[in-house]
Amino acid sequence: MLALAITLGFSSCHKPEAVVAFRFSFSVGNDTLQQDTLCYLNAAGNIFSVTEVQFFISKMVLEKDDGTLYTVQTDNGIHYADADIPSTLTWMLQEDHIPTGKYTRISFVFGLAPEYNVTHHFPNPPENSMSWPEALGGGYHHMKLNGKCLCQEISPIPTPYAMHLGTGQIYQDQQISGFVDNCFSVSLPLPDRYFSEDAINVLCLNMDVAEWFQHPQVYDFAQDGTATMQNQTAMAKLVANGQSVFNVR
Repeated sequence: MLALAITLGFSSCHKPEAVVAFRFSFSVGNDTLQQDTLCYLNAAGNIFSVTEVQFFISKMVLEKDDGTLYTVQTDNGIHYADADIPSTLTWMLQEDHIPTGKYTRISFVFGLAPEYNVTHHFPNPPENSMSWPEALGGGYHHMKLNGKCLCQEISPIPTPYAMHLGTGQIYQDQQISGFVDNCFSVSLPLPDRYFSEDAINVLCLNMDVAEWFQHPQVYDFAQDGTATMQNQTAMAKLVANGQSVFNVR
């Protein structure tokens, strides 16, 4: 009888937990991204392709319908995604004990939050390939978005572009007088998502690449440049536009 009582005691204390995984995908508008295809048109009228997309997210938080917040613990809440490395496009929250229930919102920092954006934080590949020059503030790229654009004002032939987001510089008398981190917060609704304990609960986090160039500010390769590093004005446009880049599918 004592053993039965102990068993029942443990059973009554059990709190159902959900296994959650994120899958990352890429699109241009409503179309699935086809890499290395010079066929996309941005809001400025530039034709462009995408060869590489690499980025960090950090400080992921899940919000329940009662307002309870759950901070993701797996990998310290940091994930690196690379369109060319399939293994990085699934993030299984193996270290987390997420309560079951209805969740209404997720939020995260796009890029590395300042406490993690420190040189040598990632000693191994592929993350260490995102390092940002020490002379320009150090740490890591929040994102690398590379490809080619066809813009007659620049060249009659396709030109490489590099939309790199990382620490920006403030210049005074041609000397760096300060830095801008350029990570930013994203909050997305999760309509009618119930996390159960009897299946893996998968959330697909999609990046619409077209949004980097259009909302709320139009990014024009001819006017804004084909490389953003050391151009805080250009990176500020990416930060502003980044609010509408992600959606949950």
